[in-house]
Amino acid sequence: MSALSPRLRAVVDALPLRPGLRVIEIGCGPGAAAREVAHRVGPDGHVLAVDRSAAAIAQLTRSAPDLIAAGLLTARQGTAEQLELAEGEEPYDLAFAVRVGAFDGRHPRAGALALERLARALVPGGVLLIDGGDPLREVALPS
Repeated sequence: MSALSPRLRAVVDALPLRPGLRVIEIGCGPGAAAREVAHRVGPDGHVLAVDRSAAAIAQLTRSAPDLIAAGLLTARQGTAEQLELAEGEEPYDLAFAVRVGAFDGRHPRAGALALERLARALVPGGVLLIDGGDPLREVALPS
């Protein structure tokens, strides 16, 4: 497992993680944070790592075969505004995103769609945290 950059370590440390939590990372890139979160939520938790880049998802898949085989991590190509849970997939407790255009105001329409998709993918009361706080801030989801 590779070390996290100081910026990603601050993000992961700020997440309200606990064993057994189900977490979505939007914009996971090569998966450094997703791998760390999977270790922190433990064998009863799960991380869904999502990125629009096929290359990033391939890199994550190559770097985390043990976590994937153990059922602790799923890597999925796609965007936040396209996010759908697979049939039978349990909803998640928490989602987070760092430097994702749909959430930072660069793409308002994509952001609105992404929030709707995440509201359906999270349990009632589920939380979305994004960068731009100290280091994270919560974003309200549509009801």
